[in-house]
Amino acid sequence: MPHRTFNVREAAEYLHVTEAEVDELVRAGEIPFESLGSRVVFRRRDIDAWASCRVLGLECDGLDDFHRKTTAKYHDLSKQRAIIPELMQIRYIEPALAARTRASLIREMAGLASATGLVAQPDDLRVSLEARERMASTALPGGVAMLHPEHHDPYMFDDSFIVLARTVQALPFGSPDGLTTDVYFLIASQDDRIHLHLLARLCAICHKTDALDRLRAAEDAAGMFEILLASEEEILRGM
Repeated sequence: MPHRTFNVREAAEYLHVTEAEVDELVRAGEIPFESLGSRVVFRRRDIDAWASCRVLGLECDGLDDFHRKTTAKYHDLSKQRAIIPELMQIRYIEPALAARTRASLIREMAGLASATGLVAQPDDLRVSLEARERMASTALPGGVAMLHPEHHDPYMFDDSFIVLARTVQALPFGSPDGLTTDVYFLIASQDDRIHLHLLARLCAICHKTDALDRLRAAEDAAGMFEILLASEEEILRGM
């Protein structure tokens, strides 16, 4: 239901916050909404895009808070309370991606995702990734980017998953610090709330551990996978 609208209560439940927090975001003009007479409504796709950008821009304290809420209320974690073992495999990692331009990077990442066998419409995925990057770059400080589709429609994937690539040559990808990017995650999710949870978890791994430096030094995909497992466990021990 791409055009579904939420009222305040439904938006609060969807975002895992209180109705009072949604009201405050509306008053501050920080969340996309529409006024229908005396009612405030929120379009789902507007909320999804806003929430993704918000998570990407959160400081550590806000990220921790969002991550705790999404973990507790939405995603049923595995016994070891980890996401990476569920949604990633060594074959989902490319340690030497040869892309040299932004366009070729997106194309190669879509191809890596399609190689998992979980993408229903590979061309749709590439187009959606391109549309998301036009809206705002998913690159973050530290040389990492968190690519994801513009929208998270259930038909696009057979299951949620994460792929990872390290480029041979760092590329200008729109990072807010103006530096180049050489580590690229692609988050493929069937559900918008799972997507936000994964985004928060990966941001925590990259910015609260030394995972990025270790990923750059890893010899192969197996080594990169082990680094992610260990870094996630480090995050979980600190939560």
